Amino acid sequence: MPTNLLTRLLIGGLVGWLTLLNTAWAQEPVRGRVVDAKSSEPVPFATVIVPGTQIGTNTDASGAFTLELPAGIDTLRLQVSQLGYQTLSKPWRGEPELVFRLVPDTKRLNEVYVRAKRQRYRNKDNPAVTLIRRVINEKDKNRRSGLSTYQYEKYEKIRLDVSNVNEKFRQGRALKNFQFIFDYLDSSNVLGMVSLPLYLKESLSDVYFRQTPKAYKEYLKAEKKVGLERYFDSNGIGAYLNRLYEEIDIYADNISLLANQFTSPISPLAPTLYRFVLGDTVVYDSVRCVKLGFAPRNRADMAFEGTMWIELDSSYAVRKVSMGVPKGINLNLVTAVQIDQEFSQVANSRLMLTRDEVAINFSLVKDEDRIGVLGTRTATYRNYQIDEPIDDKLFKPAQRVVILPEATLHNDSFWQERRHTVLSKSERGVYTMTDSIQQVPLFKRAARIATALLFGYVDMNKFEIGPVNSFYSFNPVEGFRLRAGGRSMARLNPHLYAEGYGAYGFRDRQWKYFGALTYSLNGRSIYDFPNNFVRVSYQYDTRIPGQELQFIQEDNVLLSIKRGSNDRWTYNNVFRVDYRQEYASGFSYDLGFRTLRQTAAGSLRFASYAHPDLPGSIASTEFSVSLRYAPNEKFFQGKNYRIPIVNQYPIMQLRYTAGVSGLFGGQYDFQSLTGRFNKRFYVSPVGFTDFTAEGGRLFGTVPYPLLIIHRANQSYSYQLESYNLMNYLEFVSDRYAAAFVDHYFNGFIFNKLPLIKKLKFREVITMKALWGGLGKNNRPSSADANDIQFLRTADGRPATYALGNKPYMEVSVGVSNIFKIFRLDLVRRLTYLDQPNVSAYGIRGRFKFDF
Repeated sequence: MPTNLLTRLLIGGLVGWLTLLNTAWAQEPVRGRVVDAKSSEPVPFATVIVPGTQIGTNTDASGAFTLELPAGIDTLRLQVSQLGYQTLSKPWRGEPELVFRLVPDTKRLNEVYVRAKRQRYRNKDNPAVTLIRRVINEKDKNRRSGLSTYQYEKYEKIRLDVSNVNEKFRQGRALKNFQFIFDYLDSSNVLGMVSLPLYLKESLSDVYFRQTPKAYKEYLKAEKKVGLERYFDSNGIGAYLNRLYEEIDIYADNISLLANQFTSPISPLAPTLYRFVLGDTVVYDSVRCVKLGFAPRNRADMAFEGTMWIELDSSYAVRKVSMGVPKGINLNLVTAVQIDQEFSQVANSRLMLTRDEVAINFSLVKDEDRIGVLGTRTATYRNYQIDEPIDDKLFKPAQRVVILPEATLHNDSFWQERRHTVLSKSERGVYTMTDSIQQVPLFKRAARIATALLFGYVDMNKFEIGPVNSFYSFNPVEGFRLRAGGRSMARLNPHLYAEGYGAYGFRDRQWKYFGALTYSLNGRSIYDFPNNFVRVSYQYDTRIPGQELQFIQEDNVLLSIKRGSNDRWTYNNVFRVDYRQEYASGFSYDLGFRTLRQTAAGSLRFASYAHPDLPGSIASTEFSVSLRYAPNEKFFQGKNYRIPIVNQYPIMQLRYTAGVSGLFGGQYDFQSLTGRFNKRFYVSPVGFTDFTAEGGRLFGTVPYPLLIIHRANQSYSYQLESYNLMNYLEFVSDRYAAAFVDHYFNGFIFNKLPLIKKLKFREVITMKALWGGLGKNNRPSSADANDIQFLRTADGRPATYALGNKPYMEVSVGVSNIFKIFRLDLVRRLTYLDQPNVSAYGIRGRFKFDF
């Protein structure tokens, strides 16, 4: 999304706000390396602990480790162990780096395997690879989704903290009015960072699964959350964090995390993409397990590094896994990831997931020691019932998650009895702390500035002024254009919402305006899912025929500069009445009524043979019905906006429109039907593909401004679903089909190039194809003097066309993640190059942020 892309990044916004207040670093962690005493080769996946405590970590594939310590520790002793080596301990007294040289233990080596010095890693005759292949072969028997039925109770806790809080940060001048918040510091998180909770959500659910016919249902029976409600929407934070921290299935071929797909270490591709090393053996419930270290061969690939413990019986099931991502991976803002899962024997002696914890630290600076935002999701699972009948009624209705009416009504005593784990002191105090912090004037000012920069609107308590990027713009018809507007918030009235703006063009000396009233019929905010509202609006403004923008205002100042001729505009008078109904299943429908009068502006003429010199106007009255199905769709939810979060599920849309003549000035009878299909396909480890197919048919005889004007783009901003080298009004149709294919490699190629991989660039390729046609009834003829003619250039050549036997096609190659926020594409137009004022090549840019 070009300008509002940062609205998808609440985490980035919190980091930005914290950076405005202060910057600091936490206590220096212990850093070190573990190497072979004889060969000086690194010893991967060695265990590093502080004896007598729960503090510990593992070395990575290069033998390096970083151990976070609680504040105040400056002297301690570390112990390092690894299968095949003698255990070694050494004191740490604040040195910048410790080096442990492990002496091989010949006796222990002979018990497992012998590794030659400096031997190149390979899969052949590697016992670790043999073991992981057995795990892969048995994984369908061990994974939870392979059961005929199961049910359990799930407790989930999601936290958002300020991370790496230390004394220097606490004493910063900007925080002198916030000293009370440091009474709630916590160091119990999985990454061991000293952190300050700002958001906490707890939920308790009953989950049911059936294999045949396949069905999944979750009943959310209790939910409790708290955060900076005054400035950030807690529901939106929760929805976005749920998307980033999706449930991890270690047995899946690909694992969703941070809106990306990572190749699992138990994927069939794992022996090709990972290196595996055998470690110590331990005993769980009388079953011997072996420690297996793993790391990606290319540390920039979307893959994990860590250890797992495999049962050495016929099941080869995973008992425990602890993993993260390599530091060199191509992820924005992410400085640390830690994933821990534990499996325990439950009913029927099956191993089932009983604890799942994911922690991710975000920071504007790629430094683990800088202040940032730490997000943690902890889930525990109890009361398993396996292979027992489940009442079919429990799987109805169709949506995956049902929120029970009493979910938010439970008191503290309920939570004390039912939550699976005890809250820490800081978690218990977050309710008091977040309420107090929002009363501090300094915080109010900083939050107001941050929300204006990130979300485009200035919060005035009960109203918002904006969007700020549309206050000023310019174009050939209006000249300099000034605009001011805003909208009401739920604080004014939770049922009735008003919005509007006024704009003035200094060249055409005309006022433009818009006003709308929306009434919520379900008692919820009109931005909350699911919607149920009615809206009435009126607008008088300019428009470029054929320009369709996504998530951006047409008068955005960044789009003011355009290529080629750009003076064919219209003045539009639009009156609308819309009704929308959404359902939790993902199905929705819209009913609409619209009157539209288009008056030619600039050099545009709705000219006929009878009246060649008049600007002319066209009026239509339309009724419409739209159907949409988007199963499992999630949104990034803000106070006064929402943005869909793309996932792997398809989105299908169907729209029918009927034009009626003689009603409210309508001049034409026609019908149109359009359909659309979107889906994202994950192709791990080489990224993902976004595919869109659409088509439509118009029945009736209408002038070209009411035909299907194909989406063109003459700005230098790359538009995803517009034709970036097509001119405005270049092609019109009464029937068409189109396909858009965008493949994002996510650095799969660049990550393997030594110099380029440091830049964290990512590759994108796209293809767009458009087929269309125009019936004889919609081709203007000189025989009818009143027919509105197609556009022509100044020298009399045609400027508007119908598509012929060949499609219009564009392809592009792009580099994204430039400075983490910019994408640059080289676009090539492949067909219809002989038409006037067209370009075969173009460079287009787009502001876009991804993790």
